[in-house]
Formats: sequence, structure tokens, C-alpha cells
Amino acid sequence: MDEGARPALSRDTFLAVASVMLVSSIASTGLMSVMPVIGREIGIADHLVAGVFSLSALLWALASPYWARLSDRWGRRPLILLGLAGVVLSLAGCGAAVFVGLRGMMAPFMVFVTLLLMRSTYGLLGSASATAAQAYVADKTAGQVRVKALSALSGSSNMGSILGPALAPFLILWPLGLAGPLFGFAALGSLTALAVLWFVPSDRPTALPLDYAAVSPRRVLVWRDPRIRPFLIYGLVAASMQAFNTYTIGFMVIDTLRVEPAAAQVVIGQTMVCGAVAGLIAQWGIIGLGGMRPKAMLRIGAVLAAAGNGAILFQSTFTSLLISFFVMSLGYGLARSGYAGGAFLTAGHSDQAAVAGAVSTITGASIVLPPILATLLYQVSPTFPFAIAATMMAALLFYALAIPQVGNDGQR
Repeated sequence: MDEGARPALSRDTFLAVASVMLVSSIASTGLMSVMPVIGREIGIADHLVAGVFSLSALLWALASPYWARLSDRWGRRPLILLGLAGVVLSLAGCGAAVFVGLRGMMAPFMVFVTLLLMRSTYGLLGSASATAAQAYVADKTAGQVRVKALSALSGSSNMGSILGPALAPFLILWPLGLAGPLFGFAALGSLTALAVLWFVPSDRPTALPLDYAAVSPRRVLVWRDPRIRPFLIYGLVAASMQAFNTYTIGFMVIDTLRVEPAAAQVVIGQTMVCGAVAGLIAQWGIIGLGGMRPKAMLRIGAVLAAAGNGAILFQSTFTSLLISFFVMSLGYGLARSGYAGGAFLTAGHSDQAAVAGAVSTITGASIVLPPILATLLYQVSPTFPFAIAATMMAALLFYALAIPQVGNDGQR
């Protein structure tokens, strides 16, 4: 398809698609914020609670490329709706399991099994909406507009990671108790599906231009494409290092404050919100207003993330820890938009879904093993995960310098 003939993306349509990312993130982070308490109340071991999220992340990584291919045949909107259905089903199922588990109507192990299966539905089906939403926006934008639109889409996820933990406590209401947030988020997902049906035009292949519908079924293996692969490698390493930080920062807060975990819970939440705000500033502020190019995002993002991790090695107060986490999160926000925007710009129009699938795969793969490895390293020495992240992000700076010209429009 000619770039100039690309269909326009209206404001209402973009907001509806962005709300999909927002609600998915709210549901995910909101569940994460209440699961530790749920596990303790029901009697589920901490490592089993973590295992629920790891399996879901693995299925997310495995399923994303499949949904990307299927969206080329079915269209983006049907896959967005399918993913939202998976999110709603997962949350409602988890809510039901928590509700009966808290009342002693189901053994703790059976509650764990039910949560495992229901949360896995989120990874298996929910990944369809994230993949299709990115592809939908990429289909209808071009050049620097595409970079900004995809950055704003990523910013929606960051906003969700702020709102999820913030809203969850207000939804713990009688008679649902700790299951309340899960049912509340499921209702929010249902409303979002209605918004997609109303505001997002159908894009089934029969409704698309003939040259798009006639694209050969042969899929380009984007991980083997020498133009796109550098961005995906950068993204996988950066996302894994961000997982190192995210899943150990809470322990660092506890050790820095030298208080009991329960007493540090509020401060841990504030720290996580601070990191999410930094990512939001990067994606909605710096990129959205400044028009930064993908290669600049990769370089500056790597510098900031490495600096933030390096500073933590020498911090001694909570204030210095908070500043360091803010700086590294700002870097990760730029880096995330840089590798995604660069990959989308470099790929041809017919491969936008494949790139969306690869980006979603990176998101899932980065939280399968890295959190477990980071936690084990933290037990050896609290500085190990941050030292490794600082080293790897510094290496990514030099790697980014070697990445060739970005995109079909010649932008760097």
C-alpha cells in the first residue's frame, strides 16, 4: 500500500484502541498488587503465586506471533475483541476462585490450580488484543506519526500500571472483599469491548484495499530479517533488564528502609508509581512533544537506564533510591518506544502484524525467567541485579550506535 494512501486514524478510534492497552495494564498490575495478600489470606505459598504470573507470561510470548498472523486474515478489530474477552474471562475466573477460597469453600491448592488456569487465559488470549492493537495503529499511520502513535500506545500501558494498583484498594468492598478488584476490572474490560465495537471501524481483509488483502500468505520471519532483528534484540535485552529492576526494587526498598515488609508496602507502591510516571513522561511527554527519532531513543534510553542502575550501587538513602529508579524508568520508557518504533518503521506494510507479534513476544518473554534470576541474584548480593542491568544497558548503547539507518522514510 502506498504510504500516502494509508487510511487515517481518527482521534476517537485511537482513544478506543489505546483504552485496550490501558485496561489490560490496569487489570494486570492491579491483580499483581493484590495477589500477595490473597495468597497469604488463602494460604498459597509465595513461590506458587509468582508461578501463576510466569506461566501466563510464557503463554503470552508463545501466542503473540500466532495472533499476529491470524490478524492478517481476520482483521485487527476481531483479534482486539478476542483478547478483551480473554482478559474478562481471566479476571472473572480468578475473582470467583478468590471469592470461594477466602470462604474456605475450596482447598488452597485447588484455588492455586484455578488461578493458574484462569491467569493463563490472560496470557493465551489477552495477548491477541495487545498484538492487534499495535498492528491496527501501525496500519493507519506512517513515518514519525507512527512513532508518536505507538509511543502514546505504550504510554497507555504505563498509565495502566499507575492506575491498577491505585484503584485496587478502593474496589475491596463487601461482600466481594479481595475478589472485588478482579470483578471490577472484568467489568471495565467489558465496557472497553463495547467502546471498540462502537468506535473502531471494521478492518476485515474484505474491507481493506485489494493490494493489502492480496498479500502473499508467506510471512517474513522478522527475527531473521537483518533490518529488523537489531531492534528486536535490543528490545529483548532492555525489557529483560527492566524486569530485573521491577522485581527487585521492592526488596531494595525494604532493605534500605530497614523495616518489616508490611510497613514498607505503601512506600513500595509509591516507588512503583514513580517508575510508571517516569515511563509515561518519556512516552507521552518527551517523545510525544519532542518528536525524537528511534535511534536517539535507543541511545539516550540506554544511557539513562545504565546511569540509574549504576547510581543504585552507591545509594544509601530512600530518596537517592527513588531518584535512581526514576532515571532508569525514564530510560526504559525511551528505549521501549525506540525499539518498537524502529522495528515498525523498518518493516514493510505487510509485515506490521509480524512486528507487532514480535514486540508482544518480547513483553511476555522478558518476565518469564528474568524475575526469578534477578531474585536469586539479589539473595546473593542486593547489588548484583542492578550491576548486571547497568552493564547490559551500557553495552546496548554501543549496540545502538551500530544499528543502521531506520525506516523506509530515511529517518534516524
